[in-house]
Amino acid sequence: MHSYFSEIQSQLELVIKHEDQNMGKVAAVIAEKLRKGGILQLFGCGHSHLLAQEAFYRAGGLVPVNPITIEPLMLHAGALTSSKNEKDATIIQQHVNAFDFQPDDVLIVISTSGRNNAPIDVALLAKRAGITVVSLQSLMYREQETKHSSGKRLEDVVDFVLDTHIPVGDALLTQQDMQYGPASTVIGSAILNGVLCQVIEKMADSTSELPIFKSANVSNDPEHNNKMIDKYQSRIDFK
Repeated sequence: MHSYFSEIQSQLELVIKHEDQNMGKVAAVIAEKLRKGGILQLFGCGHSHLLAQEAFYRAGGLVPVNPITIEPLMLHAGALTSSKNEKDATIIQQHVNAFDFQPDDVLIVISTSGRNNAPIDVALLAKRAGITVVSLQSLMYREQETKHSSGKRLEDVVDFVLDTHIPVGDALLTQQDMQYGPASTVIGSAILNGVLCQVIEKMADSTSELPIFKSANVSNDPEHNNKMIDKYQSRIDFK
């Protein structure tokens, strides 16, 4: 246990050292777009979708956050199925109606390897819609060949890259030549929440009522949260 915590701490320090500037740039763009009425959209397959859910409807988190849900790409639909589907060159076109990109939106595509078809196709779809696209991925995988017919990897088609610096294979520890102790969700969550905290701080200077959810387990007054939901429910499914 202590080895894992130590490695996670080292990984976080690596991210702070190398990604601070990029995180600030991304936060500034998101804050600007939210001020103009846009929302933050997140997409990921398999375990990467957990990070899309992490930012959604969170106490202390941003309200205008929409996780894009395509069930055949999610773990609960079947782990092997979701792994197979994210490599399918036709899967996004089959579910194109799941996407609603408006001019002031920002999309974060989460994919540790950055090589599979589904996340690359979603990034390309968003770029064609003219919105800002950010990837949350590990550039340690950049030598891994893309599966996309364009020959491009995820980092080749986005506007900003947030690099988790996760080693190839995801895990941080080794025993008997086997990697264990996966880290992409922990580090990805820290990066994502760090960026969103900066977004809130940047919006505080110009917004009288910040779009943050209050915890329903602390306050019995739902007025603030209900007001926030009413404001964004035309774009985000909170039900």
